[in-house]
Amino acid sequence: MAKLKIRALADDKPVKVTVELSAVVHRDLVAYAEALSRETGQPVNDPSKLIAPMLTRFMATDRGFAKSRRAIHSPVTGDG
Repeated sequence: MAKLKIRALADDKPVKVTVELSAVVHRDLVAYAEALSRETGQPVNDPSKLIAPMLTRFMATDRGFAKSRRAIHSPVTGDG
């Protein structure tokens, strides 16, 4: 079986966000939670807890986002 992109869930202080998912995405999220449970041996009782680590992983591996972020946080150098 291929390794999943996220690992066990970190215990972190959450910020409440409400999001609407399509039925297809929700079914895939539940299936992902089941696969993660099998792989880690730890139950994922609430598949919605996977959304934050998935977004974190996505943003961490998005080269365009990283480039944009570096540009925003880089010191501006000018001629004068």
